[in-house]
Amino acid sequence: MSSEQTPAPNPAQDTAEAGAAGRPRRLTYAAVLAALEGVALAAGGLWVLVLGITGDPDDRQQAVTLGITLVVLALLPLLAARGLLLRRGWSRGPAVITQVMALPIAYNLLKADSMAIPAGIALAVVAVAALILLVNGETTRALGIKGPGRAD
Repeated sequence: MSSEQTPAPNPAQDTAEAGAAGRPRRLTYAAVLAALEGVALAAGGLWVLVLGITGDPDDRQQAVTLGITLVVLALLPLLAARGLLLRRGWSRGPAVITQVMALPIAYNLLKADSMAIPAGIALAVVAVAALILLVNGETTRALGIKGPGRAD
């Protein structure tokens, strides 16, 4: 074949394919769950923010502050999800922290006598599933995390 017929290699595409090929499915699933939590937090924050600005809340300043806080907090699981997809070892910590923080929230939603109960169930299932995926040995090896006493 001549050089005109041979496509030029794309290093970015080759790196992405190699990363996806070496990434276990459990790690991908954990990243997807973390991303879903981040998107849900961001959506909830934007909803509270818009209602605080356009609606008639009891305390407009508190509603706006809560909305901004939720949007900023959404960055943690979103950045963790990106790091997990890219197989960065640092990303497991923020992902685990996000899941641990979600468990008491799910518990409080489950104690409510309202439509929040299904949301609590969903959040608890996602948090526990993500935690199981994140502490799995295959995930730990893929992220290059060594356990205690394995510094060699």
